[in-house]
Amino acid sequence: MRRPTVRALRGALALTAAATAVPLATPVSAAADSVVIGGKPVPDGGGSFTVALSSRNRFGGKRAGQFCGGVVVAPAKVATAAHCLSKEVLGSNGTKDLKVIAGRSKLVDGGGQEVAVQGTWVNPDYNPVTNVGDLAVITLANALPESYVIKLAGPGDPAYLPGTPAAVYGWGDTVGDGSYASSLYAAEVQVLPDKACKDAYPGNSEGTYLKATMLCAGLPGGGRDACQGDSGGPLVANGRLIGLVSWGSGCAQAAYPGVYTRISAFVRPARNAAPL
Repeated sequence: MRRPTVRALRGALALTAAATAVPLATPVSAAADSVVIGGKPVPDGGGSFTVALSSRNRFGGKRAGQFCGGVVVAPAKVATAAHCLSKEVLGSNGTKDLKVIAGRSKLVDGGGQEVAVQGTWVNPDYNPVTNVGDLAVITLANALPESYVIKLAGPGDPAYLPGTPAAVYGWGDTVGDGSYASSLYAAEVQVLPDKACKDAYPGNSEGTYLKATMLCAGLPGGGRDACQGDSGGPLVANGRLIGLVSWGSGCAQAAYPGVYTRISAFVRPARNAAPL
């Protein structure tokens, strides 16, 4: 796919269109074009900061209704992509059926917990056309264990330096052809220079990369990336959250790295009302 997509939206729409023929089961994330292409299954107990967003009414029960990812940033707060909570993804019922699945690697297992949503905040500056400000925060009805919380990398953190090893987590497409994972995967990538994404997405039909709120990651030669179904999931470096799966052109292509929401743009500095 050579057009930029948020890695949750495209799959959601495709599945909705097919709802009269087959049960909704494998939502695709526009901001995550793969379930971490080139990744490996995460061992049980690993990646506990990663959660699945679920709507069985919208996406069926085969994969527990998973359609996007998220990350625990406080015991009762989950960060995800703004486009994951859009009407295009969730339909007219919005967040009525929305739950957060935590502490469960395999989606259909009975482990972990499914937590109801108390409220949502969507970045008022989010632009669905340019993908700028692709951030939302979910408030949970019940708090998760403190051990699930991941630290955030603020402005100036060395985790953002090009070449830093990183990992992206998700339940999305693992190959790029709609083969969705039923267990959590992670792919080892690296932070890429902003120039790599500026060259790939200079402001034409492929999209526009803006380094102030976006982060570029992947491998110089391609082969590992997030994909459909991974939107909103975490990009982690040096043990800290640096990005959320947002958008890209295709999956794992050398010329088109993955674009992530840059967490440092939203970390709450002193005397500022930033959301994280």
